[in-house]
Amino acid sequence: MSAVSASRIADTPEEWEVTATSTPFQGAKTGVRTDHVVMPDGVAVSRDYQTHPGSVAVLALDDQDHVLVLSQYRHPVREKLWEIPAGLLDVPGENPLAAAQRELYEEAHVQAEDWRVLVDVYTTPGGSDEAVRIFLARRLSEAEGARFEVSGEEADMELARVPMEELVRGALAGQLHNNCLVVGCLALSAALSSGGGLGALRPAQAPWPARPFDPM
Repeated sequence: MSAVSASRIADTPEEWEVTATSTPFQGAKTGVRTDHVVMPDGVAVSRDYQTHPGSVAVLALDDQDHVLVLSQYRHPVREKLWEIPAGLLDVPGENPLAAAQRELYEEAHVQAEDWRVLVDVYTTPGGSDEAVRIFLARRLSEAEGARFEVSGEEADMELARVPMEELVRGALAGQLHNNCLVVGCLALSAALSSGGGLGALRPAQAPWPARPFDPM
């Protein structure tokens, strides 16, 4: 194992040969794909993974450095998780900032004047192609107009504003598990302690190769 310079630590595009592909299942939003992929030794193996349209999440930070969170039941893990507002990119090529603004309004009836990209992640790249862009939203205020009518799991949501440091402690203590909340809070904590601060974060319309879009 050789040492690698910090300047080389960046993910790079690469695509191995796929000799065959099929879709055993396709749901309303996500599906399952099976690809036969040629390995470096020349052997083709099958890889099953979830296909996903992509998601956005919003770490909404108020003037008291409290983060807007919500509690929502998640059936696959049989838990009610504290999360930050998030949702799917419903339309191919949808602008992620517009989607994030929509989710913040629908789930919390909040709008924000200042938006930046906090971090981009692949949630589970060994088994899914889901990509998530997490935004930092500041200068919050109550949204105008009537509240969005929620249903299903969202009908039982509880909203709260929690100090960021408390969320970081909860994540490190194993009390909070939602990936967007954990990654977002740790990324925000790192950004605040770095030399550039929040001003060094990327603009809200920064390119996103994992889910290309047309700027607003």
